[in-house]
Order: sequence, then structure tokens, then C-alpha cells
Amino acid sequence: MQFDVSHASYSYPGSSREVLTDINFSFDCRGILSILGRNGAGKTTLLKCMLGLRRWKSGASLIDGTDIRTVPARTFWQRVGYVPQAKPASFIYSVLDMVMLGRSARLGLFAKPSEKDREAAFAALTKTGIAHLADKLTNEISGGEYQLVLIARALAGNPELLVLDEPESNLDFKNQLRVLMVLRELSETLGIGAVINTHFPAHALEISTKTLVLMPDGTHRFGFTHDVLTEETLSESFGVGVKILPVTIPERPDYVCVAAFDAAPERKQ
Repeated sequence: MQFDVSHASYSYPGSSREVLTDINFSFDCRGILSILGRNGAGKTTLLKCMLGLRRWKSGASLIDGTDIRTVPARTFWQRVGYVPQAKPASFIYSVLDMVMLGRSARLGLFAKPSEKDREAAFAALTKTGIAHLADKLTNEISGGEYQLVLIARALAGNPELLVLDEPESNLDFKNQLRVLMVLRELSETLGIGAVINTHFPAHALEISTKTLVLMPDGTHRFGFTHDVLTEETLSESFGVGVKILPVTIPERPDYVCVAAFDAAPERKQ
């Protein structure tokens, strides 16, 4: 599947100021695309506009070359799974029932979940490594486990693309890595593409094939991760000096991103 955003801009209702300006990128839904930017840069807004949950001021989101506004919603959500920012659930479900909600796009209007839907939900739990939680209630599990439940819910619909809004935020270091490794595993073994919003350059360096960086003026940088994530671009985007340093990990090279406060860019007048 090909997912494109073409010459797209967005302003909040009642405002003439563009928070996103002439956004352009193409993603073949192979590997992982990270969207980076400081707080307030418009990362969540970009995801919602991409998915048609907000309307672009100009431009369009395209799936296999077709404007998503012309694609039936049911068809679209069968192909794309969305994981919003984690918030406490309004109702308490068993973990399995929570994940079965992800089958809704594949059910008829008044249809009840079948045994096939239950099997698909359990398979999604297995793929995310939390099948042992199936009978637990959603208020009995940890924050990291709950985030994996939300990913499993999106996965239960058998999408070609997962879109995740800050999936590792508010998690401790171990659970951040756990979520990232699940996304990498889904991409590498099942061929499911992912688009993720993140505050963490190191996470993009770790798992992303491509990265889009939102700049303070609403523009962006897009390309292969190690081409886009330069010290200069990150320093300008986040407003703090950044150094990218190589580290040696057995059998593979890696990089870390650290703050260099004495190298912070001068604020443009």
C-alpha cells in the first residue's frame, strides 16, 4: 500500500496562521516512518489530517493514489489501524474484549463478533506478546501493557498500516523499548508498516526507515532517517543543541542523540 500526503497545509479553525505548511511525503508502508517535533509543532494534528479526522486547508491524503475523501470509511479503516494517545478507558473491559473492538470495521452494521473475530483478537494479543493478559481487566494491567493492548486492538483488524500517536509517551524506559520492539517485529516479520509520532529522536534513530521532522515555522524535513536526522535539523526543530554520537553495540552499529546546551542555535529574530 502507498500512503501519500500531497501539498497539504492546515490552520486551526478561526486562525489564518498555518501550523502545517505544504506537507509532502510518500510512504510505501514498508518499515517505520517516525514524525518528530517539539511540543505544539503539530504532530498529532498531522496524524489526524492524514487520516481524515481533520480536514486539510489545502492538499490531500492519498491511498494508492486515491484521495481518501473519496474512499468509503469502512474500506479505509479496514486497511489502516489507528492507535490514539493512551487515555484511561471510559469503561472497563476484559483485555480480549477490548481488542475485539478493533474488529468493528470488518463487521456488518448490526453484526455481533463471531468466533472468527475472537480468534483474530487473540492472534493480535499473541503478536504483541500479551496473550497471557487476555482474561485480565483493563484496570488491572500496567501502563506499558495497556499501550500494547491498544496496539493489539488496532492490529486485530488486520490492517496494512498502523498509525500511532506517541505510543511510548508516559512509559518507563523498559516499556518504551518494549513498545518499540513490538512495532519493529510487526514491521519486519508481518510486513505491517507503521507511522508513529514521537518526542524522542533516539527512538526514530533506533527503529525508523524514514523520518519527517516538523520545523518551528510549520515546514518539514523528510527522507531516510539517517539523512534527515542531522544535528543541525534536530537543533533547529527542538531549539536545543544536539549531538548525534556513534556507539558500539555487539554485532551492529548504533547512534545516540544527546543534548549539547552550549551548542543551542541562536533564536531567529
